[in-house]
Amino acid sequence: ELQDLPREVFAVDPTSVCQTSNTEVLYRCRKCRRALFRSSSILSHTEGSGPTAFAHKRVTNSAQLCGDGRETCTSYFTEPVQWMEPALLGVMEGQLLCPKCTSKLGSFSWRGEQCSCGRWVTPAFQIHKSRVDEVRTLPAGNFQAAKT
Repeated sequence: ELQDLPREVFAVDPTSVCQTSNTEVLYRCRKCRRALFRSSSILSHTEGSGPTAFAHKRVTNSAQLCGDGRETCTSYFTEPVQWMEPALLGVMEGQLLCPKCTSKLGSFSWRGEQCSCGRWVTPAFQIHKSRVDEVRTLPAGNFQAAKT
């Protein structure tokens, strides 16, 4: 059982840092708008083989994930962020809930989870793309003062 994790394991909570760089994307809870993680916390993985990777679950050819044959990931896999710590301690897997409004964002498993593209990701801190909004910062230099 994991009772205590080193601080270095967790990415910094975006709410504890005032400024973000112009190139980084911030992800917020779609329901309450609380900042959850930055694009630098997203872990990339190579795309899996799609529905054929789910053969053990009896997925048929009619149950294609995408009609055009191109499979896409429906979730972000992130490194653990500081706000996740209470949910992660002492358990191997569970749900990831928004720390402000407690809406379900995704799930985690230290053993790993399979992405919608078919790739196995270990350990998995999976946040569904449909539960978060992407917030991009605009460069401040491109704005001109409004003349009234």
